[in-house]
Amino acid sequence: MRRAGHRLRATIPALPALLWAVPAMSAVDINALWDFAKPALSEERFRAALAGATGDDALILQTQIARTWGLRREFERARELLAEVAPQVAAAGTEAQARYWLELGRTWASATHDGAALTADAKARARTAYDNALALARAAGLDALAIDAVHMMAFVDTDPASGLHWADEGLKIALASRQPAAQRWEASLRNNRGYALQQLGRYEEALAELKLALAARERLGDAANIRVAHWMIAHTLRLMGRLDDALAIQLRLERECDAAGEPDPYVFEELEAIYRAQGDTAHADHYAARLKAAR
Repeated sequence: MRRAGHRLRATIPALPALLWAVPAMSAVDINALWDFAKPALSEERFRAALAGATGDDALILQTQIARTWGLRREFERARELLAEVAPQVAAAGTEAQARYWLELGRTWASATHDGAALTADAKARARTAYDNALALARAAGLDALAIDAVHMMAFVDTDPASGLHWADEGLKIALASRQPAAQRWEASLRNNRGYALQQLGRYEEALAELKLALAARERLGDAANIRVAHWMIAHTLRLMGRLDDALAIQLRLERECDAAGEPDPYVFEELEAIYRAQGDTAHADHYAARLKAAR
């Protein structure tokens, strides 16, 4: 999820001409093993599952281990692992192939890359990988993986207009799908769409979209993500000059995060900005200190 403010040449299998026609997902529950805030812990879980896995399940688990390295910005190490499994991927099922291409793309362009790393060559490699993942997933009816590939294109085409385009493309798939895994993407895609609209200065549209993202988050029921959705709304309200409304939300988020034992530096950053805009130096300095301590 976005907030304002996821050298070595791998051996790559050719995209197959024949693709599966029906969805067939792995027996491994990837989502249950992931903790994206703790990639090292996630790697431990994947390696434990790998000990008893065979065939496509083993390949899929190895793609996810590579992803944990990407989240730690160990992109070369991730590509080394993907290069090791590439010969097996060429003969694997569609899900394993699509996940291979997704994770290879993420080693070249993702939320964890800084601007300097997003060279023209890196973007071209990422685009090819995401295009291949999308083609595989679409042909096999694997809607969630298709959405994943589409939404990653926003890290290749990084301007706000492209971000809006790719969020729209992902939403088309999510809203038309009957697959729960694809439907769960709605919240993230609406968040990304609202963020792109915000970057374009279309604040009223952004606010409306972010409220839809909040509603989608509330349907999913994850408290941390619900707080992020409220943060995005408050951030947009601040940019619109609605400081009192933004302040009320951020103060509530501060209380909730503190109560959960998860003080949020993004909340402190916003509170500092709001109080400075209001001319309240004492409170602004207080949150500047909290922000410094949190980081």
